[in-house]
Amino acid sequence: MRPDLISALDAPRLAAGLLTLEEVLALASHGNVIFDPFSVLISRHARIGQGNVFHPCVNVTCAQTAELRMGDRNVFHTGTLLAAETGPLLIGNGNQFGEGGFTAKANSPGARIVIGDGGRYLGGASVFGQTELGSGTQVLGAITVDGCSLAGGAAFSDPDPDRRAAVLKGSGTARRLVLGVGQVIMGSGTFRLEDAKPQSFFHPKAAP
Repeated sequence: MRPDLISALDAPRLAAGLLTLEEVLALASHGNVIFDPFSVLISRHARIGQGNVFHPCVNVTCAQTAELRMGDRNVFHTGTLLAAETGPLLIGNGNQFGEGGFTAKANSPGARIVIGDGGRYLGGASVFGQTELGSGTQVLGAITVDGCSLAGGAAFSDPDPDRRAAVLKGSGTARRLVLGVGQVIMGSGTFRLEDAKPQSFFHPKAAP
């Protein structure tokens, strides 16, 4: 590609505090996979680990006064938006974000989003406020999660469903909920703690 075209593409990135095309491609030196560097936008203030996979149209923004840090081996599908504007957004290892889109924004006063390891956040899930998603948790569906705490636990593939990390599934809004290990809420509209059930209610334990 002609140098003048690359400069023209890089100019708005530099003005917005984003990595240039060359800098995005350089992430591959740490084992990261960027399928389309032209559509992947990454803040130069973000800290990127190793072995992550970025599908096209992923947006990672971080204010100079905030913190956005991701670990290793995460997969960011098309339509993932991560934004640390007023507070930290911290992501562990081995998570799946999307398919179907995912949004996490630390963009309100006091916001802090912490996501552990090995979770799945699919189907248009959105996370805001002071939220902690422990290791192995799942948010499945177009659910707005605001100010919630989901307990970490075993992975979704664990044979004992009541040992698995907390799960929200369905669609709607979950606000200021604390969900324990082995619990799941299947919601439509407003998610309520009184609707929580043990995961074995939906996935019976295998016979010994």
